[in-house]
Amino acid sequence: MKFTDKIILGDCEKVLQDFPDNCIDLIFTSPPYADQRSKTYGGIKPDHYVEWFLPKTAQFFRVLKPTGTFILNIKERVVDGERHTYVIDLISKAREQGWLWTEEFIWHKKNSYPGKWPNRFRDNWERLIQFNKDKNFAMYQEAVMVPVGSWAKERLAKLSETDKIRDESRAGSGFGKNVSNWIGRDMVYPTNVIHMATETGNKNHSAVFPLDLPEWFIKLFTKPGDVVLDPFVGSGTTALAAIELGRNFVGIDINSEYVTLSRERIKESQPRLPSIAEKKAKYIVTKNGKHRKTGKK
Repeated sequence: MKFTDKIILGDCEKVLQDFPDNCIDLIFTSPPYADQRSKTYGGIKPDHYVEWFLPKTAQFFRVLKPTGTFILNIKERVVDGERHTYVIDLISKAREQGWLWTEEFIWHKKNSYPGKWPNRFRDNWERLIQFNKDKNFAMYQEAVMVPVGSWAKERLAKLSETDKIRDESRAGSGFGKNVSNWIGRDMVYPTNVIHMATETGNKNHSAVFPLDLPEWFIKLFTKPGDVVLDPFVGSGTTALAAIELGRNFVGIDINSEYVTLSRERIKESQPRLPSIAEKKAKYIVTKNGKHRKTGKK
């Protein structure tokens, strides 16, 4: 069965039963949040969200490679004036399934819409929870390095004696830093807070994240030729990101309109892909953290 590079109509819990074990390198998805998207996904109530989602994560666990990663974009819903615990409960139950709750990223929405509420401020961020099957998972940190920033000019100009050695954490955590290691480097590793604007065009979908979001995680956790799965593919943004980065994709959605939309977006993107590939110069990361152009295109 050739299951890659397809947008499949159906419930991911059932569709994935036909997939072989350990065949996916990255699962990146944003499922319907509790009590939302009732017209397209049924509007799962917060109190029933965990029991609805766990059979799906069981299939995710089976199809994900031991070196793979599962990224879940989700946010708690406010119920009766307080945050519901369904996300926290889901994390706990997923761990009982065998998942490792490895990391949590925060997506800071730089252009969130302003508003006023009587007892809270507007939501300006969302969770991206990282789960793994094994502690030894594939991760390509150099692929998401960022410019060192203006802080380096002043901070690295005058180093103290402490800055020149590994300075152990005062909290006794075992972590430490050697500031002098960053002298002469123009690229550094990012934090776990991702600053990106939301998608301004809704693509006829009730909740579209920006293309840059799945691209960032695809670069971090996969290499060209790997397989990226989005079991709630919606308008197809994850699949498009995978294609543009030279990965294989699998998209699943229970809504036929979204499946049609995803397929159309992918079809429209195909003529553009060769030109995109030609314009993007390739770089390698040297030992000191600098990016050097290879001369290849």
